[in-house]
Amino acid sequence: MENKSQTIVLSLKYVLLAILTGVLVGIIDTVFGRGLLTISDFRTGHYLYLIPFLPFAGLLITWLYYHFSETSLKGMTLVFETGQKKREDIPLLLIPLVMSGTWITHLFGGSAGREGVAVQIGAALSHALGRRFHLPKDSRVMLITGMAAGFGGLFQTPLTAVFFSMEVIVAGKIQYEALLPALIASYIAAYTSHTLGLEKFYVPLKDTLEISDAGMAVRLIVLGIIFGLTGRLFSFLLAKSKKFFGEKIKNPYFRIGVISIPLALILFLLYNGRYSGLGTNLISAAFSGRMIYSYDWILKLLLTILTLAIGYQGGEVTPLFSIGASLGIVLGGILSISPVHCAALGYAAVFAGATNTLLAPVLIGLEVFGANDMVPFLIVCIFAYLVNGDKSIYGAQEVRK
Repeated sequence: MENKSQTIVLSLKYVLLAILTGVLVGIIDTVFGRGLLTISDFRTGHYLYLIPFLPFAGLLITWLYYHFSETSLKGMTLVFETGQKKREDIPLLLIPLVMSGTWITHLFGGSAGREGVAVQIGAALSHALGRRFHLPKDSRVMLITGMAAGFGGLFQTPLTAVFFSMEVIVAGKIQYEALLPALIASYIAAYTSHTLGLEKFYVPLKDTLEISDAGMAVRLIVLGIIFGLTGRLFSFLLAKSKKFFGEKIKNPYFRIGVISIPLALILFLLYNGRYSGLGTNLISAAFSGRMIYSYDWILKLLLTILTLAIGYQGGEVTPLFSIGASLGIVLGGILSISPVHCAALGYAAVFAGATNTLLAPVLIGLEVFGANDMVPFLIVCIFAYLVNGDKSIYGAQEVRK
C-alpha cells in the first residue's frame, strides 16, 4: 500500500512539473523562435553586409563558450549522456549560450537549424527542475519531458515531439513511463508559444496520393530508400567532418576562423545567400511552386555539414526538412508522382533517415501535412528507417541490440 501511495505521489509530481515545464519552455521557445525569425529576415535583406563577417561571428561564439561554459560545447551530447546515465547534470548556462550562439550563426549567414537548441533548452530546464524537487536521479522521465516541450514548443507538433524524445536517446527502446508528462509538457509548450505569437508551419495537402497499383507502391518504396540514404549520407558526412576538422585543426579558434572564410565566400556567392540559415526558403519554394534547382538539396546538405562541423551553433532538423523537400520536388518529376506530395514525403523521410527514428517522422508528416496521406508517409518512412543502418546525426545516440 505504501509503495502504491509513493507511486501516485511521484506521478502527480511528474504531472505538475510537466505543466510548469511546458509553460516555461513555451515562453523561452517563443523568445528564441521569434528572435530567430527576425534575425533571419534581417539577414535576408542585408546579406551583402553580414555574410562577410561570418568568420568573426564564429570567433565570438567560440569565445563565449570557452569563457562561460566549455562543457556546454557538447550540446546535444550532454542531453544524451544524461539520459543514458553517464552524467548527472546539464549546466543551465547552456540555455543562454546555445540561444545566443545560434542567433549569431544565423545573423551572419551560417547554414544551420534550430531544433537542437529547443531540445537542449527543454532538457536543461526540466532536468534542473527534477533535481530541485528531488525526483529520482536515474530517471529519464523529466529529461524526456523537457525535450518534448522544447521540440513541441518550437515546431508546434506536440505528438512528434513526444515520440521523438522517447525514441531518440536509445534507438529501439521507448520509455513509456514518460508518455503522460511528455505529452502534457509538449501540448502546453505548443499552446503557450502559439498564444504568444509563434506560428506553426502547416501545409495541408488537399489531394490524396492514391496507391492504386503495385507500380505506385514500388515508387513509394524507391522514394523511401532514396530519402533514407540521403539522411544516412548527412549523418555519415557530419560525423566524419567533425572528426576530420577536430583532428586536423585542434585549435577551435583557428578551426572556425579559417575554415569559415571559404564557407562565407560560398554562401555569399551562391544565389544571394540562398543556402544560409534554416532552409525555410527552400521549404517555402517547394510548396508554393517557386523555383527549386536540382542541386539545391545537395548544396544545402554540404553547407550545413560544413557550418556545424567547424563549430557554429544550431540544429540539423530544419535543414533536413529543406533537403528532403527540395529533393522530393526533383524526384517527383523523375518518378511521375506529384512533386508537392514527394516534397512532403521527403520532408518527413529524410528526417527519419538522419535521426534513426520512425514514429516521430511519420507523425510530423501527419501534423504538418494532414492525415490524408498517412499510408504513403508510413511506407516511405519505414523504408527510410530500414536503410538508415543505425546511423544518426546524434553521435551519442545508443542503439538497443
